[in-house]
Amino acid sequence: MELVGVLEGLLFINGSEGISFDSLLEIMNIDEIKLNELITELKSNYSNPKRGIKLEILGNKLKLVTKSEHSKYYQNLVTKEQSSILSQSALETLAIIAYNEPITRVEIDEIRGVESSYIIRKLLSKNLIKEAGKSDLPGKPNLYVTTDYFLDYFGLRSKEELPKLVEIEESDDEKDLFESKYKEN
Repeated sequence: MELVGVLEGLLFINGSEGISFDSLLEIMNIDEIKLNELITELKSNYSNPKRGIKLEILGNKLKLVTKSEHSKYYQNLVTKEQSSILSQSALETLAIIAYNEPITRVEIDEIRGVESSYIIRKLLSKNLIKEAGKSDLPGKPNLYVTTDYFLDYFGLRSKEELPKLVEIEESDDEKDLFESKYKEN
């Protein structure tokens, strides 16, 4: 098994969060010397000018980041994307954040039933949400809240103007699915 590929995959999966050295040592079941060799090899692979990302050590974490020399293209993407209409999944994620803030990505995923990292990155790039510290949950995940731009985007003066959520109450006419006025003979 090519461990440099495993390292790259782990970094890709964790995205902008990065992974601590201690976590990598534990997950990959290797020692520090081997991890440093893998990091050196991966950095060397990304040093090629044909590559768009690079490996960075930021604090105690290792993460993949875009190369700064390509920033004008990334800015063009962000500018183009900000002018586009929000997708149904982006609106759904935004509503979950607005009504439950502060909230972690995992909590959003649990409510939606699907992985939301990509949508959260898009909402962050559109400045509709922002990181608002770290949760006390294990791993200290980021907490997300809506921004003032979110209010402007939807024409709200404050979050209190969000439509109220109403619980759907079961009416007297509704019955258990297995209960029926028709019986088998």
